[in-house]
Amino acid sequence: MSAPAVARPRVAPGLARLLRRNAWTLGTYALFVAVMIFTISIHPDYGPYEVRSLVVGAMPLAFAAVAQTCVVLGGGIDLSIGAMMAVANVVAARYMQNHDFTTAILLSVAVLAGGTLAGALNGVIAVRTKVPDIVVTLAMSFVWGGVALLILAKPGGGAPDAFLALAGGNLFTPWVPNGILLLIAVVAVVWVPIRLGRLGLALYAVGSDRTAAFRRGVKVGPTRVFAYAVGGFFAACGGLALLMSTGIGSPLAGTIYTLSGISAIVLGGVSLAGGRGGVMGPIIAAFVLTMVPADLILTGTDPNLGQVIQGTLIVLVVMAGGLAPLLRSRRRAIVRGASSG
Repeated sequence: MSAPAVARPRVAPGLARLLRRNAWTLGTYALFVAVMIFTISIHPDYGPYEVRSLVVGAMPLAFAAVAQTCVVLGGGIDLSIGAMMAVANVVAARYMQNHDFTTAILLSVAVLAGGTLAGALNGVIAVRTKVPDIVVTLAMSFVWGGVALLILAKPGGGAPDAFLALAGGNLFTPWVPNGILLLIAVVAVVWVPIRLGRLGLALYAVGSDRTAAFRRGVKVGPTRVFAYAVGGFFAACGGLALLMSTGIGSPLAGTIYTLSGISAIVLGGVSLAGGRGGVMGPIIAAFVLTMVPADLILTGTDPNLGQVIQGTLIVLVVMAGGLAPLLRSRRRAIVRGASSG
């Protein structure tokens, strides 16, 4: 008589599906924890000052990653994110100098509105001309880069101390800088209503399959323009965050954030094919990509070699993100072939 089979605990199908769909993002969280543990191990005196420096340094990249996420989820890509950040940065730095906090806040609102319009313009050009997004936004990156140089030809300007304290100060405890609260608040106020509403559903539908979305009544063109407009808004946020982190404006400061932003969204689990992912993964990835160079410096690595290592990491991440959809498609094809056979 055979022994009775022992029932094995099974993971709920919904939970298993959730873990499977978010495996990459969960891996990003694990990578963040691992990098943080390594940072603390090589820097035993890691404290509130280091936390504040990390947050202030990561904020521009985090906003750039969120901006790129909004565009990529809609099936596009924006190579002008860094240039738009530079425009927002120099406009704010030039006109906030020698003004009070209230004026700085009003100017920030104007900069955010301008960033939204600039992003929408990118989207309108891409939709109306039917030129590939990558070509349109690459061309617009030169336009916005020239605008930044016209506004401020060399690094300069400034902002009130109270405005800079929005990122570097602390309201409740030294361990929680204002910058992280500001980042969470802005992303939550803007992104959460979009994600939970009809616009978010349309955005993901267009990014997944434009033809299917159109057949289901989704207005593909306006949705794509909307994605670019939201991306422009967050790019402007990144420009303001850059001013908070450096205290001055620089027309070339946003150059590195275009590629770094793409790296952050891929590392954060956003599919470059569109329609898959969220904003939390890219934000965490932005902090990881900010900590890695700092850790290399702390370990005594030559800064030039550190730049090579960081660049190699970015290339590998982007390649992995591009190969993942192909591997998933091949696996699904194999499963369908096996089931039909």
